[in-house]
Amino acid sequence: MSNSKKKKKTEQIEKQGEVISGESSEKTPKEVKRLRAELKEYKRLYANVIAENEDLKARLALVEEQYYTVQKSEFWRITKPFRWFLDCIKRLMRKTRATNAIYKGLSCLKEHGVRYTIRRIRTKMSHKSAAKRPIYTNEELEMQKRTTFSKEIKFSILVPLYNTPEQYLQEMIQSVLDQTYANWELCLADGSDREHKHVGQIAKKLANNDRRILYRKLEKNMGISGNTNACIEMATGDYIALFDHDDILHPSALFEMMKAICEKDADFIYTDENTFCEKISEAYCPHHKPDFAPDLLRSYNYICHFTAFSRELLEIVGGFRSEFDGSQDYDIILRLTEQAKNIVHIPKILYFWRSHPGSVAASIAAKPYTIISAKKALAEHLKRVGLEGAVTDSRVPSTYRIRYRLKREPLISIIIPNMDHVQVLKQCIDSVEKLSTYRNFEILIVENNSTKQETFHYYETVSRQYSNIKVIKWSKEFNYSKINNFAVKHAKGEYLLFLNNDIEIITPNWLEEMLMFNQREDVGATGVMLYYPDNTVQHAGVILGIGGIAGHSHKYYQRNDYGYMSRMSLAQNLSAVTAACMMVRTSVFNEVEGFDETLQVAFNDVDLCMKIRKAGYLIVFTPYAEAYHYESKSRGIEDTPEKQRRFAREIQRFRDKWDDVLEAGDPYYNPNLSLVYEDFRLK
Repeated sequence: MSNSKKKKKTEQIEKQGEVISGESSEKTPKEVKRLRAELKEYKRLYANVIAENEDLKARLALVEEQYYTVQKSEFWRITKPFRWFLDCIKRLMRKTRATNAIYKGLSCLKEHGVRYTIRRIRTKMSHKSAAKRPIYTNEELEMQKRTTFSKEIKFSILVPLYNTPEQYLQEMIQSVLDQTYANWELCLADGSDREHKHVGQIAKKLANNDRRILYRKLEKNMGISGNTNACIEMATGDYIALFDHDDILHPSALFEMMKAICEKDADFIYTDENTFCEKISEAYCPHHKPDFAPDLLRSYNYICHFTAFSRELLEIVGGFRSEFDGSQDYDIILRLTEQAKNIVHIPKILYFWRSHPGSVAASIAAKPYTIISAKKALAEHLKRVGLEGAVTDSRVPSTYRIRYRLKREPLISIIIPNMDHVQVLKQCIDSVEKLSTYRNFEILIVENNSTKQETFHYYETVSRQYSNIKVIKWSKEFNYSKINNFAVKHAKGEYLLFLNNDIEIITPNWLEEMLMFNQREDVGATGVMLYYPDNTVQHAGVILGIGGIAGHSHKYYQRNDYGYMSRMSLAQNLSAVTAACMMVRTSVFNEVEGFDETLQVAFNDVDLCMKIRKAGYLIVFTPYAEAYHYESKSRGIEDTPEKQRRFAREIQRFRDKWDDVLEAGDPYYNPNLSLVYEDFRLK
């Protein structure tokens, strides 16, 4: 289609839009401007989708061609019986937990090599062995029973029953009876069918022996939400606790929640958890969670179990909603955390989630409708909090990706300090200019004491080639913080993007992926996924405390790995991100007074993020914007006594400023996890 025809077609679409929404003459100039901006945004999104679609078609055609070429080959036909034999062995190995573990180990060894496989095995073994350690001794549990609290709080534990196996039911109720905190009631609403009369018989017998156990047989099964609401009708407690009918509580669960209420005035509480099959002693998948992180919660229901909240909070948001069955807990957790005033996370494993063929703990395939319900819950959550975005699937089943709609296309100032290293800088500039789908940006190259003539020749060439590139000169000694603060004074953008010259962008819509978060008023800075040239992770966010100050999350993991509890593959809140590629709203940067110039080289980006968080903003890491990082090409390594002394001074400076935060621990990590290694292994 020619350009004139395209223009004519666009004008027709615009006119049709005006007819649909009313006469254009009735629109105010402001409304017309808004509609034009929306039309422009949708056109841009449509163009991106078309481009991505064409790219996928080309890749599919190439893969299909390669597949049919291999399939028709003589070697493929000869080896067919051998491949069938191998497939049979694979299926047999995946039938039991032990043989499946061996199969996974061999697959990992083949794909990633010995070093990586050993590290993963060590991490998994450390988690499994730690799960067997008791949180408290028997003496400590007895002491808990004698403890007196400053408040009188009664917990109503809600358990909707439905055809619960006898063993599971008895173990679940016994775990409540074993609680060291005694002021509770167990509300059992039974929707079981006639073939499962044992559920009512067992519950009634136990209720007769303990008045705290309340049992109600429902006239019909109303589904998980309806049955849980029936539990709520029975409840008389000050706090509501959610408990599944086939799971088990740690004896200290309510005691720890009571401590959180009395000491921290918590109105919403959750704990760490573990997954088991038949015996708690064989629990195999401990989930050590971060403190409340809204963007991680929008990526998946990491809060999950064990959860308790005040009755007042429940009355504000209302009960469970049947239209979200399958992810009804996700829906109510989203609603509760929207309204909660003090969310407290207890970093102890106080809940044991039973994995069996019919449970989501075993596989999301057991209940595929849960994904549909979860997406619906997230979509409604976004509307309630005033965010516009589309909820899509992430790489890992039952995790999600939100594509926030860009409100507009503000100018982004990309700041790149540079000293010589022309080829590195050229690679960086080319990747930004040639790959980026977002075009409203300027690039400020900060010339920092280069000596090679080819460097200045490149500056002239690239400035002529691209009208949005400007070179500014810094002639004083190298000080990363001063250089960037200096550059910001020359920046015209509403958003700043600090970029190392040794970065190569590999995601075309990287700026959109960062801006969609940074445009939110609650977000101060956004960072991205960075890889070493060998496709291992260099940066997936920063964790405070690792190595004494800070370390990079999931460092050296393989590029396509999911990370600990899928966190490497999800958008989430973290304490800091690296300024090797970081976006900050200019107003926020100025509000916190920019980089600390006493931190010349090290930890200045972490310090900036700390100041941004202290000012009340969130830091977001997104894995959907990716780049290669050829680390420290400009400034080199700490290889002289002078550099080492400077590094030691900056460590001390950072400690002096943030000692209380380092002492408290990173809220987006977990105190059970290692501060020596960056792979989320246990201490």
